[in-house]
Amino acid sequence: MEHFNPILGHETTGPKFITCGEIMLRLTPPNYEKLRMATNFEASYGGSEANIALALANLGVDSTFFSVVPNNSLGKSAVRWLRSNDVHCTPMILTEPDETPSNRLGTYYLETGYGIRPSKVIYDRKHSAITEYDFSQVDLDELLEGFDWLHLSGITPALAPNCRGLIIDMLKEAKKKGLTVSFDGNFRSTLWTWDEARDFCTECLPMWTCCWASNPTTCGRTRTTTPRATGRTACLCSPAMSSRTKFQHFIERYPSLKCIARHVRYAHSGSENSLKAFMWYDGHTFESKLFTFNILDRVGGGDAFASGLIYAMLHNYKAMDMINFAVASSAIKHTIHGDATSPTMSAPSAT
Repeated sequence: MEHFNPILGHETTGPKFITCGEIMLRLTPPNYEKLRMATNFEASYGGSEANIALALANLGVDSTFFSVVPNNSLGKSAVRWLRSNDVHCTPMILTEPDETPSNRLGTYYLETGYGIRPSKVIYDRKHSAITEYDFSQVDLDELLEGFDWLHLSGITPALAPNCRGLIIDMLKEAKKKGLTVSFDGNFRSTLWTWDEARDFCTECLPMWTCCWASNPTTCGRTRTTTPRATGRTACLCSPAMSSRTKFQHFIERYPSLKCIARHVRYAHSGSENSLKAFMWYDGHTFESKLFTFNILDRVGGGDAFASGLIYAMLHNYKAMDMINFAVASSAIKHTIHGDATSPTMSAPSAT
């Protein structure tokens, strides 16, 4: 039986989701060891968009991931990991050494925090396969055909000029096809400057349907400086403004947006955090419950929030259930090793 979905704008029995980004090899010292003391590493795979594709697939959504990886054992292992979690990888591109100046998989090293000691990440992803691939060879009309939802993040366009061009072209093609588009700001100061991220997001915002982030730092051109303790720049309004006022600025400037959400983290220590979230949807602002939890693995918490929110929207949850399910998904992820959450329980129904 088909049901009308107000976010997708049409009836559906089984929505199809696609995302695009870089998947990386993650190397982590066991038992909360520091990197400089480690003698061995636990290997896994992850990346923001891949994490979301995997989480949604585990919840039963028809989920596809598009990326470029080297045609070697590491690249094939990453694809195998996704496929073992029911993510469709048919569009994935495996590059040969003579096809690109680079034939390597991006890597990052994670030092897991504990107690008063925070986590630490070292990236080794420059000149990875996805950053040097010629995406003009990709037929985006064919790639996006048949999908209902496209998810992108601010990480991929920050990787390299070719990735930036790919994201712009995907957004234009998605708009032509009438896809729902969600975008997670995911600002990374190690990849590009705040001004570069802000200008890129400002160009893209009219093509988004939904946007969210832990701190909406890259959307729009108007900005004010936040307190020195945060060291960040907020957009459109001061930190003293309510979430409702912040969201209203976005809606007035970008009326095509149907949903805006942001989650806020309260760090009590490296091992205990709290989360809550705010969401604008259908003309109203909603505030989630506050979730407090102990942390086993913090990486991917924002991706779990995004996947929870996307899942809830795809399944016509009530607004309060949407935002609470998204925050609960993030909280649960913090209790799971690895980048991605792998929910095995049945998700609650929309009724």
